[in-house]
Amino acid sequence: MQTDLFSALTWEDALLLLRDNNLLRDLDVAIARFLNQQCPQASYEVLLLAAFTSNQQASGHLCLDLKNRQLATQLWGTSPPPELVTLLPGKPDDWLHDLRQSPLVSQDGNTPLVLDGSRLYLRRNWAREVSVAEAIDQRLATVSPLPVKRLRDALTRLFPSADDQTDWQQVACALASRSGIGIITGGPGTGKTTTVVRLLGLLQSLSMASNQRLRIRLAAPTGKAAARLTESIGEQVQQLDVVTAVRDAIPTEVTTLHRLLGTRPDSRHFRHHADNPLHADLVVVDEASMIDMDMMARLLEALSPHTRLILLGDKDQLASVEAGAVMGDLCRHAHQGRYKQSTIDFVQDTCGADISNYQETEQAPGNALAQQTAMLRTNWRSKDSPGIGELARAVNEENLPQVRKAFQQYNDSLHRHPLRSDGQQLETQLLNGSGGLRALFNAVATPPTQRQDFDGWAAGLLKQLTHQQLLSGLRSGPFGVEQLNQRITRHLQQQDLAPEREWYPGRPVMMTRNDYQLGLMNGDVGLTLPLLEQRNDKPELLLRVAFQLPDGRIKWVLPSRLDGVETVYAMTVHKSQGSEFRHTLLVLPDAPHPLLTRELIYTAVTRARDRFTLLEFGKPAVLDSAVKKRTWRASGLAERLFK
Repeated sequence: MQTDLFSALTWEDALLLLRDNNLLRDLDVAIARFLNQQCPQASYEVLLLAAFTSNQQASGHLCLDLKNRQLATQLWGTSPPPELVTLLPGKPDDWLHDLRQSPLVSQDGNTPLVLDGSRLYLRRNWAREVSVAEAIDQRLATVSPLPVKRLRDALTRLFPSADDQTDWQQVACALASRSGIGIITGGPGTGKTTTVVRLLGLLQSLSMASNQRLRIRLAAPTGKAAARLTESIGEQVQQLDVVTAVRDAIPTEVTTLHRLLGTRPDSRHFRHHADNPLHADLVVVDEASMIDMDMMARLLEALSPHTRLILLGDKDQLASVEAGAVMGDLCRHAHQGRYKQSTIDFVQDTCGADISNYQETEQAPGNALAQQTAMLRTNWRSKDSPGIGELARAVNEENLPQVRKAFQQYNDSLHRHPLRSDGQQLETQLLNGSGGLRALFNAVATPPTQRQDFDGWAAGLLKQLTHQQLLSGLRSGPFGVEQLNQRITRHLQQQDLAPEREWYPGRPVMMTRNDYQLGLMNGDVGLTLPLLEQRNDKPELLLRVAFQLPDGRIKWVLPSRLDGVETVYAMTVHKSQGSEFRHTLLVLPDAPHPLLTRELIYTAVTRARDRFTLLEFGKPAVLDSAVKKRTWRASGLAERLFK
């Protein structure tokens, strides 16, 4: 029961008190008020639980799981004032009883709140989760059997290696060829792009052999990821061992998901949906770990029943910024395989590979989704950057002794520097070196003399931006990207590299929201540069911001047209997903933080291609704490799919 201090509080007083202590948002309070208007007899507990359920979205949860052992953290955070906890009297069993009796709650989605087992949803989130699960089930039931001999012959041509080791890229192609959905997961360097190019070659060649040509669309969640995949796919398609006609029928341009679905200015709706499906036979989406539940639902709604969907991504990366962890839920048991005997026989017949070590067991039964999921297990890039691969593996396995050993053993590519908050070691680190900011600003200061050379110059400088990137897991505070960017800007001004004004040559910026009129998406990075243009019939250098579009073209934009941008000398680890940098530097704060998790550290490490530097403002225990803390998001998707 509530204490005497709070016993006189109404439900609305309690909500406002929780809001004032940052345990709820204004939006959560407004939802509870709306529900009270719809049902004045709703109980105190139900209204508070509704507000808490709404609040879960801010942390990426789709629901409030009243039976989960992490429920207390979901509700109150890590260290709430004890008296606030008394604002919600009773225990989970009491709350479940109240919810089942409430007119605001149902199990079929006919009310604002939905109780599914022990999980409480806002109706919209429940409907999205159910629609995604149903759409995936429908695609799993869409079987596309191919003659085994034709498939085996085609796979042998695309994967000619005689190595006795299981070629998981070949296995992934085989599995993806037989159903309406295929999921391919693996860490950096495991060959996801190589696999999807060969898969495209496989499916297109088999289709064209039957006098049909697949309509293929390629997409990624962000412009950066799309541009990066466009570049790598273009190179690999030219090396593909297929006839010229098939090679010419494989697209190399990757678009963003928003452009694929057809954005509508000033609207949350897309042009393609269930009543106007996308015209495609095959859709491939890279960096699928970045896709939230809402976007996944919209994507699946926009695909016709005959469209095959292939999802690529790293299941161990950070989940999406918005609610849901779709790729993580889909690949929950990918490392175990859990293949049925029929799948093992199919792989043996088509690839000549034995995957019986990844067979289902009574303790770990497989389902239809597991039969269409392949995990790439060989890191081909580790030969060039063994330290980064070893550190990523140690972090992923939460092996702290191995994490420390990796920094010691691979000190040519892995660095760990303690820093003082009052020093300038961070700024010195960023400015100097071949990929540092000083080299960038020097290059910006020497523009071409001919207008036709500016696009190539800008493309080169945007590529130079990827030589080095500072990351942080936090957005605000002294170690968050907001203050880090301010700090670096001040240092550049002190070094006479940047003037004291908002826009100046060399300022890198990132889009913080979609601008459909400009064709720029949230996460796109641009660089402020002088551009030679005619003004009053005379050539003049005018300040513009250069963005590289997914097709490689440079788009020049007036700074005054960019409302939703921020300086990006430092970016959050979330925003870095879909990107790769030669040298990645990660700032860790002076104390552990709830946002610092194993997935965040792993994602930061795997953004680096050649070098990774850890900049620590606190003790080594901060890293240890992060590596031991796993991200968890409340969702029922995995249970729906694994029933």
